[in-house]
Amino acid sequence: MNRTSTHDGNEPRAVDTQLVTLGRDPARFDGFVNTPVVRGSTVLSATVADLEGHTGRYTYGRRGNPTLEGLETALTALEGGSGVVLTPSGLSAVSLALLACLRAGDHLLMTDSVYQPSRRLCGTVLKGFGIETTFYDPLVGADIAALLRPNTRAIFMEAPGSQSFEMQDVPAIVAVAKAHGITTLIDNTWATPLFFRPHDVGVDLSIQAGTKYLGGHSDLNLGVISAGAAIWPALKGMHGDLGLTVAPEDAFLAARGLRTLKVRLERHQASGLTVARWLQNRPEVLSVLHPALPEHPGHNVWKRDFSGASGLFSVVLRPAPKRAVDAFLDSLALFGLGYSWGGFESLAIPFDCSGYRTATRWAPGGPAIRFHIGLEEPADLIEDLAQGLERLNAVAAQGETPED
Repeated sequence: MNRTSTHDGNEPRAVDTQLVTLGRDPARFDGFVNTPVVRGSTVLSATVADLEGHTGRYTYGRRGNPTLEGLETALTALEGGSGVVLTPSGLSAVSLALLACLRAGDHLLMTDSVYQPSRRLCGTVLKGFGIETTFYDPLVGADIAALLRPNTRAIFMEAPGSQSFEMQDVPAIVAVAKAHGITTLIDNTWATPLFFRPHDVGVDLSIQAGTKYLGGHSDLNLGVISAGAAIWPALKGMHGDLGLTVAPEDAFLAARGLRTLKVRLERHQASGLTVARWLQNRPEVLSVLHPALPEHPGHNVWKRDFSGASGLFSVVLRPAPKRAVDAFLDSLALFGLGYSWGGFESLAIPFDCSGYRTATRWAPGGPAIRFHIGLEEPADLIEDLAQGLERLNAVAAQGETPED
């Protein structure tokens, strides 16, 4: 059983227990189980001395309140870092984390498999600030040392890779970075700290889009950054200087989602593997990109470093006309067509990385689709996919048209 923080110097409590207990204090709020939603900007001080000395627990709404503090406290314990800050979205968390460790003239190494909006950030905001980015092969491992420059200040990872699901050798990259005094960051949204704790292998900044599994119900936007001791002051300072905060209602929803995170992830994992294995045996499928499957090229790395898998994976179909793939997706009744994931519902999107990869070549051999497996009955999802694939075959059999 996974265990993280200790209590009263005794044996660590199980993660299941921590998810229920961390970050809430019923005695402080007249016995209410959940920390209330506290809305407010102005915080009054009792005296001038208190005002000028900032002696109160809170000084201004943007700097924190009980609702946000409860979530931050819980996530700090789960991540095993020195502190957590919350941001309005996952992308804003990526942006803040990078700005906390980079300055004009610095060089960033960014995985070529990164979430595309994060990639766009490098070519727009960071470039405008005089920060140069080099994209690297996510499978480079310790050979990333050959890409370092005198001004390399940060290495950004994502495991598994967005959409294409390459597994990075995080400990090997971290070892190189530490030997050269370089800050390491990782987008850990797929695994969450329940299935992989980046700080345990030395990563400085662990990022997740709380929009996804932390919220779990497709009804909030939230970013989370957990920092190790060395980078925590810089992150906390940058967070305050940029004036970032989140709505207390969103923090409340995320804290509520936290309580059921483990049971939901276990269901996402089990259902995802059930559907992935079924897809592996379909004649229309060329490959299934799921790190927890033994056939995945990065399976051994996943098995070594991760304790579980979420419900997100991709499939490469055998060559088929675009209109046949579109017909397959359009026919699905239980899979929504949407760009997010991590909620209770199943989703599917077509994708093609070939137009923006620069350090690697994306040529999987057929059209690709990313699936998120939600909390529906897997047998029903499989039935829906089966009829969709029948539709794909029927349209493909009609022959190609000029638009294909």
